[in-house]
Amino acid sequence: MNDLSLHPNGPRSDRTVWTPREQSSLRSRSGSADFTEGQVGSMVDLYAGNLMPDFQAHTLQNTEHAFATRTIRRGGTVRPLAYGAQFLKDFPINAGNTEYDLYDYVSRNRVSGLLVMQDDKVVLEHYDLGMNETSRWLSMSMAKSFATTLIGAAIQDGLIGGVEDMLTRYLPQLIGTAYDGVTIQQLMQMTSGVAWDDTHTDPNSERRHMLDLQVAQKPDAIMRYMTTLKRVAAPGTVWNYSTGETHVVGALVKAATGKWLSDYLSENIWSRLGMEADACWWLEAKDGLEVAGSGICATLRDYTRFARFILDNGVIDGERILPENWLREAASPRLIGGKQVDYGYMWWPVADAKGSFEDGAYSARGIFGQYIYVNPRRKILITVLSSRAKPKGAEAILDNDFFNATVRALGG
Repeated sequence: MNDLSLHPNGPRSDRTVWTPREQSSLRSRSGSADFTEGQVGSMVDLYAGNLMPDFQAHTLQNTEHAFATRTIRRGGTVRPLAYGAQFLKDFPINAGNTEYDLYDYVSRNRVSGLLVMQDDKVVLEHYDLGMNETSRWLSMSMAKSFATTLIGAAIQDGLIGGVEDMLTRYLPQLIGTAYDGVTIQQLMQMTSGVAWDDTHTDPNSERRHMLDLQVAQKPDAIMRYMTTLKRVAAPGTVWNYSTGETHVVGALVKAATGKWLSDYLSENIWSRLGMEADACWWLEAKDGLEVAGSGICATLRDYTRFARFILDNGVIDGERILPENWLREAASPRLIGGKQVDYGYMWWPVADAKGSFEDGAYSARGIFGQYIYVNPRRKILITVLSSRAKPKGAEAILDNDFFNATVRALGG
């Protein structure tokens, strides 16, 4: 665990923080931005999409220096990935009425890391934007899918009764709040009915207020904020994306297991998958709770090893870690308020090019272009790490179109 004193804008006071203007000044003086490992941008500027491209990419692979973190420890033995006899070559990517290629996807979408596996063999691995095989990259909201996976593990361990349990059974501080009467399942599906605006670029949104609380690094401040929110719909009737709900997931895991999320993830999963490196997870404050909705920093290959565990239906070396039907429930579209919502337990179902979900494909995803794609039927895994200009909507080629093109290129 790191002993940190914090800069008022988020990063550590013993690290250099560069504003966009300072980045430009540095570049004009030196001809390039030769940033050192500890020089990270303000997290407020990052979430607002106000960092220059090279510095943003540098920041995304060094954000473990932005906040206090807790280590997700790997095990003692690395399990090397197997590589196919031939790598996947360039292939067409149909997006709307335009045909692109692999080079377009990587360059236009500012992809820093890309790894594709089929049948347990790596068929494509590429690094860019200063990233390499040892770089740890920020997950953004891919962490949400990790956090709900820990709920599944706690159910399998008998520490949580089931998804129909009320949150207040484990978090009595929610009694009398808008979360009173909300089930674990409704929390994971983001159908609590509690008001939340997740707009990253709006300084007045609840999401940005949560970030401000994280920057302030005050223990329990985010959970106290969650208890002040208002209910705007009956639980289970409306879907509304809320990073705040994932922080409640984190508090639930901690309350049920008695362990920090990083430790529970390490003991049950991370240390048993042959990871190449320790990962880490942002904290709300020094010695505080993990920011469950974001902030895991790990290598491209290790994210893919986690995806392999998910493809294995939550089994490690013959031992079941997740309930047998957990991922089917976690990754399926469902009817909410009479409408189909393509969202599960903080996993996103992915339709094929025909709009069908018959492959059972789904993804974890995060802003700025972070993805883990899992296709159980085709035994295909794709991990994408990126540094896009804005949190959302900056991609030139939709990632789902790329996933479906990759499946076609692999014979799917």
